Amino acid sequence: MSDYPDILILRHGETEWNRAGRMQGDQDSPLTDRGRAQARRQGALLAASGCDGYQWFSSPQGRAWQTATLANLNGAQITPDARLAEITTGDWTGQSFDDIRAQAPHLFELDDSLHWYDHAPGGEGLASVAARTLAFLETLTGASVIVTHGITSRILRCHLLGQPWETFDQLEGGQGVIYRIRKRQQERLS
Repeated sequence: MSDYPDILILRHGETEWNRAGRMQGDQDSPLTDRGRAQARRQGALLAASGCDGYQWFSSPQGRAWQTATLANLNGAQITPDARLAEITTGDWTGQSFDDIRAQAPHLFELDDSLHWYDHAPGGEGLASVAARTLAFLETLTGASVIVTHGITSRILRCHLLGQPWETFDQLEGGQGVIYRIRKRQQERLS
């Protein structure tokens, strides 16, 4: 278990597909007006939180990169890192959540967990996301701002909080949010 520096994790703002209830995975849709406003608000919160000198990293996917660009009020260099991309959802990409539930109702019978992501035909799998996000964290050399996605954010936060990654679905999500993790404690800034 590593001791990590102060980390601020941002989830991208609302996208067109988020609003429509469609699975994005490794595909993209543009930020909505609301999503752009969320990113600008994240920037204001970051400026007030005293993160000057932090390293900036972002998923290279458009929605995260655009959020990072809008939230980066101090003009810090942003480093793209594919290990911060969202889980690949294979054949479910672009489908509505309701359609996925209709195709595979057995995955939703027992509870409301998010482990159904592990069953996407042709998808990446949660263990793969856990491995690549842990590998990313092990390369950090200082306090950082990380802009990423819903599932990826939760798994990153499990690592940082010293929890098993399999408990990712017990952490809250939300779009346009910021989580500060330091000394294995989480604080929601937005």
